[in-house]
Amino acid sequence: MHAQSTETSPEAQRQLHKFGGSSLASPACYRRVVDVLTAHAGRQDLIVVSAAGKTTNQLIAYLAQLNKDGRLAHETLQTLRGFQQDLIENLIDGEDKQRLVDALYADIATIATLGEGSLTDADKARIQGFGEVWSARLLASLLSQHQQPAVMLDSRLCLRAERAAQPEVDRGASWPLLNNQLSQYAHTQVVITGFMAQNQAGETVLLGRNGSDYSATILGALAGVSRVTIWSDVAGVYSADPRHVDNACLLPLIRLDEAAELARLAAPVLHSRTLQPVAQSATDLTLRCTHAPDSGSTRIERVLASGRGAKIITALDDVCLLQFDVARGLDFQAFKQELSRTLTQLKLQPLAVDYRDDQHRIQLAFSAEVIDTVMAQIQDAGLSAELRLREGFSMVAAVGAGVVNNPVHCHGFYQQLKAHPVEFMSESASGLSLVAILRQMQTQALVARMHDALFQAQRRIGLVLVGKGNIGTRWLSLFAEQKTALEKRHGKGVSLISVVDSRNQWLDFAGIDPSRVLDGFDDKSEPYFDDEWLTRLLNHPYDDVIVLDVTASASLAYLYPRLAEHGFHLISANKEAGAAPAEQYHAIQQAFAKTGRHWLYNATVGAGLPINYAVQDLQESGDQILALSGIFSGTLSWLFLQFSGEVPFSVLLEQAWQQGLTEPDPREDLSGADVVRKLVILAREAGMALEPEQVKVESLVPEALQALSLDGFLDNASQMDEVLHERLMKAQRDRSVLRYVARLDGQGKAQVSLETLPIEHPLAHLLPCDNVFAIESQWYRENPLVIRGPGAGRDVTAGAIQSDLNRLIGRLH
Repeated sequence: MHAQSTETSPEAQRQLHKFGGSSLASPACYRRVVDVLTAHAGRQDLIVVSAAGKTTNQLIAYLAQLNKDGRLAHETLQTLRGFQQDLIENLIDGEDKQRLVDALYADIATIATLGEGSLTDADKARIQGFGEVWSARLLASLLSQHQQPAVMLDSRLCLRAERAAQPEVDRGASWPLLNNQLSQYAHTQVVITGFMAQNQAGETVLLGRNGSDYSATILGALAGVSRVTIWSDVAGVYSADPRHVDNACLLPLIRLDEAAELARLAAPVLHSRTLQPVAQSATDLTLRCTHAPDSGSTRIERVLASGRGAKIITALDDVCLLQFDVARGLDFQAFKQELSRTLTQLKLQPLAVDYRDDQHRIQLAFSAEVIDTVMAQIQDAGLSAELRLREGFSMVAAVGAGVVNNPVHCHGFYQQLKAHPVEFMSESASGLSLVAILRQMQTQALVARMHDALFQAQRRIGLVLVGKGNIGTRWLSLFAEQKTALEKRHGKGVSLISVVDSRNQWLDFAGIDPSRVLDGFDDKSEPYFDDEWLTRLLNHPYDDVIVLDVTASASLAYLYPRLAEHGFHLISANKEAGAAPAEQYHAIQQAFAKTGRHWLYNATVGAGLPINYAVQDLQESGDQILALSGIFSGTLSWLFLQFSGEVPFSVLLEQAWQQGLTEPDPREDLSGADVVRKLVILAREAGMALEPEQVKVESLVPEALQALSLDGFLDNASQMDEVLHERLMKAQRDRSVLRYVARLDGQGKAQVSLETLPIEHPLAHLLPCDNVFAIESQWYRENPLVIRGPGAGRDVTAGAIQSDLNRLIGRLH
């Protein structure tokens, strides 16, 4: 595997985090946001905020009360001042507290002064925008108080837009203004007000419904950030509303076009305007939960290939129909075209459309929330048809690329609706949704039944084998033998879809016969560069994809976080990641945890022995591991059991290499590097902080052989024979044996070395290739827990991969 090394600009490293009003509704909420930013934001990241809690609603109420009841308006404003001051008092210390209180009182005075006159639309917009100003000012001060330097930026200084029903930010005018502002804060977090822009007259322009989310993605796109994360009270997009469907699943990844379709159908978690800047830039969009930041997330991915069917069932309980009846004497087809042009010009996207050519009737479905605005715009267009508003409807939809071409999902959708009062059904022109409009009803039970009917069908799992050497070859034959039983056991379809070596990839989403891989690979595979093999997998049509890494590649281990981000699960026999520096190791663990993907790696230690699982079980059951020791290398176990002095050590090494008992380069075993990796992996599983460089290592490789090629090393391996023969003779004179032993004690002292042990020692009497793991813990202090068995060889390691595969598939629901 070849790692790609490129330098990235500071902008590409910068991210943007957006927090809504519910994330800022109390002092505790603000502190939680600071904790989230401490853990997940960099020093140069941007932060966009909404007004805290119900602040904007109260400002709107204040404006409405001004012309009706001045006393009530005054009380509302004072209540608002009290709420904001309480936030300041509970969160800020020192001189900053008084500075923020003074600024708040000045703003309240400004609002009151404006309220005494005749308010223009610009005045009303300015008043409604104060909530974002207060949030940004407070959060910037709070972050600085927690040693995270931050400044507030008023979005009106850098976003330009003209007043409209749905204002659009002028990118050309805004880009230089924003970048001029950001250039002043290269290493400081910038807290920006959401929801607002400014027009050419210098007036405040509100960006409308979901305006803060929209301003977050437009600011992210203009600033060239690598990712926008919208933090809210939900972790992302689910297969159905998790409040009503118990088995709804969080979707780690959804396609951009699916997200846009979900937004078009008025799903509350997304809005189409929020997605527009994402579609027009290289910025990623992620949805996460402020209350549980590590509970998973949804990433919106920019993929537009064919899909396999529905992913989400969504519903809306308050829907209205606009009914157009065209006179019989008019050209109905011409009216359809005229209506389509009008909707496009007005940027109106109905939830569903029903054409009834025989009746000269068209029905457009819209949410009740927007129906008044929509109806007014259409009436102004002066269409030549009788227009009627019909209220009292609900909507249920199945969303996912390819759903209209999936016979199982189409049948299940229609079957679940048979007993319900359906007004009409439609398929979106994009093929991304099936929509049913029903006479108004509570849709929760229907959604739950439909979710079960569509998503309980057999799941399809794709496997990607990376590495087709000794272990990969043996696993292919094992998988070919057990594929049918595996599918029957779990009720899931399992297909090998790709085989990758260090230069070429065979990819076939229809499935690859594992028994024909070795013979067909050269003809079917194509070369790839860097991580191109991974990007080719992104358009897969499977429910889950599992990557099997049976290489020893360090560069592939660096790709592990990206595997998780792309929604892939991982089974690894590669020790590089588990024994990587702590920062890299924890980043990998966090990447899989955050995306809800699984990483299993029992095969990295002890081949097929369940040592990793034993350590995990002890930890999770409340025990505390105090020490680890034993013979961790099946290769060195075999060599020193065979090494009696009759056959030179180098000859035994050649035999082990030929039989596939060693690493591809035997020096990985002889240097102790392989044992060190295993000791580090086990220590981390046991909750101990151990770095590879902290382990004292005795290498059996002479210095003169370390830099040679593999062939050069094997040709000169006899240089080891004399030294090892002398050590063996000395051990035999002392009635002892040679064993390569790993030890880690309770004080964190770790070493791996060739030890001389008495013949009665427990580690002296082993079978060839045996590993022995002795675990001392609170519960097993006097009598250590010992796990012993074959720890090397292609058969047992391939079996460990297959065991992890069986375990992982059982976890996928």
